[in-house]
Amino acid sequence: MSPADGAREPREGPDPSGAGGDGAAEGPAVKAGRQARKQVLLRLDPQVHDALARWAGEELRSANAQIEFLLRRALAEAGRLPGGAGPIPPRGRPRASPDS
Repeated sequence: MSPADGAREPREGPDPSGAGGDGAAEGPAVKAGRQARKQVLLRLDPQVHDALARWAGEELRSANAQIEFLLRRALAEAGRLPGGAGPIPPRGRPRASPDS
């Protein structure tokens, strides 16, 4: 199949899924004792994105943080939020350690 037929060429560079390309089975990536956050590609209607971005700005959040906030709230209201789900990471810069 050629690109003219709608086939996609494989991309160069790192695998965004974090799965690695060597076939070695590795455990989940861990950062500072926590599991790494998942990356998800989301396609939105431009008007929905604009409304979401405005709402996020009013609440001093990024659009990404607003989406996570809304998804967590919807899951909690539906009784489907997993008990082991960690809290939303704090906003802003990480605090400097007291010994530095």
